[in-house]
Formats: sequence, structure tokens, C-alpha cells
Amino acid sequence: MVVIRLSRGGSKARPFYNIVVADKRVRRDGRFIERIGFYNPTARGAEQGLRLDHDRLAYWQGVGAQASETVLRLAKQAVKQQVGEAPAVETAAA
Repeated sequence: MVVIRLSRGGSKARPFYNIVVADKRVRRDGRFIERIGFYNPTARGAEQGLRLDHDRLAYWQGVGAQASETVLRLAKQAVKQQVGEAPAVETAAA
């Protein structure tokens, strides 16, 4: 089975997670099929804390990959961020 999960990186007390598509039998930080984003829980200031390729996520879920609960939560969070960052379209009165 193929799963979408977090793969931990970074150093001690400074975690960094890659969001990866991997075979379920492979260890957490081992070989993966594709990297579709990242999550940095310690991001400060202008650093980007979360990036996720929603097209690839939808593709992998469409072909049967199971996303972990954490990845689903982060996907919802990423959608909220994109909606909040979208520039407001002002209509000009003529």
C-alpha cells in the first residue's frame, strides 16, 4: 500500500518534516516515491512554515494512496493559508 506521511529531518530539538509519498513497508525516514511538500513547525517571521502541492496530493489520493491524519490536518491548514493570502479583488465603480 502507498501512504502519504511525514518524514522527519532537521536536528535535535529543531524538527523539519517532508511530506512524502512512500510504500507503507519502508521506514519513516527511508526511501520514498515523491516529495510533495514540507512542514516546518519552528518557522519564524518570513520563513515559510508549510508548503503542499495540492495537485499531487489529489492525484495520489485518486490512485489509492492513504494520507495520515496529520497530513490531512496540514492539507486543511494549507488551504486556509492560501485563501487568506489571496489578494482581495476590488471592483471599480464607473
